[in-house]
Amino acid sequence: MAEKEFENKVALVTGGSRGIGAAIALRFAGSGAEVFVNHRKGAGSSKAKAEELQERVALMGGRLTAVASDISSRSAVKEMMETIGREAGRLDFLILNAARAPFKPIERLLERELRDLIQVNYMGNIFCVQEALPLLEESAGKIVFISSLGSRFFNPAYPLGSMKAAMEAVVRDLAESLRPRRVTVNAVSGGIVKTDSYKVLRQHMENLDQLPEHLVVEAEEIADVTAFLCSPAARGICGQTIVCDRGMSNALQRF
Repeated sequence: MAEKEFENKVALVTGGSRGIGAAIALRFAGSGAEVFVNHRKGAGSSKAKAEELQERVALMGGRLTAVASDISSRSAVKEMMETIGREAGRLDFLILNAARAPFKPIERLLERELRDLIQVNYMGNIFCVQEALPLLEESAGKIVFISSLGSRFFNPAYPLGSMKAAMEAVVRDLAESLRPRRVTVNAVSGGIVKTDSYKVLRQHMENLDQLPEHLVVEAEEIADVTAFLCSPAARGICGQTIVCDRGMSNALQRF
């Protein structure tokens, strides 16, 4: 992929202040795109992480703008898209990475946790698509949803997996409904990635520490597949979920 393939393009990465989202933001900025990074809170660690990311991109000679917005609020999403339209004048890539959920069995979810699960991880993503659509139509843009293997494999304390599965179905449906509007939709399903949540995941996935190192995915690998799906080289891919797990899911028994 050309170093500056995304020159004069604009990308929005939701949940982009840390982990996979930050890796994606850096990947796109390094390829010449102007990047907007969404984080939920206007204060605290998410803001600090977003500011650190801004500094890193500035040192690379790129441009990254942090936007605080809770995507579970449609009005907040609308305001965020208006900010991007006003400041950048366009949007080429919408990367739906934001996610929030407790690590606990579905049967133990409190009502507020269940509502939050749906409002952030399902409704929030759809709000982003709906509000970004006018800008994406103008640029024949790309939407990439960041999923995980929890969408298809059981984990006793990963209710987020059900929302990932729902969104993979949304990716398929949007790919068809938005085809006439020249907006392409795909997803990347990541394997085991060592991000902040990995430490918590270890407490709920028996024998996770026994997973061979060569099967652990780097956040940058998810970013590379995401960038590929936004490039002209992926013009033949539409409505698909691409698995990036170093082949971990190929075998039923790993331990």
